[in-house]
Amino acid sequence: MIEFLSQPWPWWVSGPLIGLVVPFLLLAGGKQFGVSENLRHLCAAAVPARIEFFQYDWKSSGLWNLVFILAAVAGGFLAARFLAGGATPELTAAALESIRTLGLETPSGLAPESIFSWNGLASLPGLLMVVVGGFLVGFGTRWAGGCTSGHAISGLSNLQLPSLVAVVGFFAGGLIATHFLLPLILGG
Repeated sequence: MIEFLSQPWPWWVSGPLIGLVVPFLLLAGGKQFGVSENLRHLCAAAVPARIEFFQYDWKSSGLWNLVFILAAVAGGFLAARFLAGGATPELTAAALESIRTLGLETPSGLAPESIFSWNGLASLPGLLMVVVGGFLVGFGTRWAGGCTSGHAISGLSNLQLPSLVAVVGFFAGGLIATHFLLPLILGG
């Protein structure tokens, strides 16, 4: 069983499992799936300030989602610690070639250290990609009313037009960033 769990699962197993999240949530009281709202729930639980945005009953609306995200993090930790068998994920040859084309070193892990490290953060490309990019992702998530998982899994399955617009925007933004902004930032 451990050997089966430690192997990559094919799309036709993991895809339907993700798809079953929506009917499960509907049966569990019409809950919406999303990860980004957890930050608001955490702030509502921990921030003692009287900020109107955080004044709501987070226990009834978000406790289940906090438990879900905690279980996802714990599951990832347990899988990496006990099921990986010391193996580290490897990038495909095409991904490595794309990284080299941008003028970055071949990473020893999953990301180039010249960008995703403390030294990389001190560089202009690292600062733009990690700090500014992270801020823009957070801002966009709040402005779009949810993250990619919430819109793509819950919103699309509920046939919500704003979620369709958001998902199209996510994909368009990703393509623009990959093919235009990333080479511009890295000078490639």
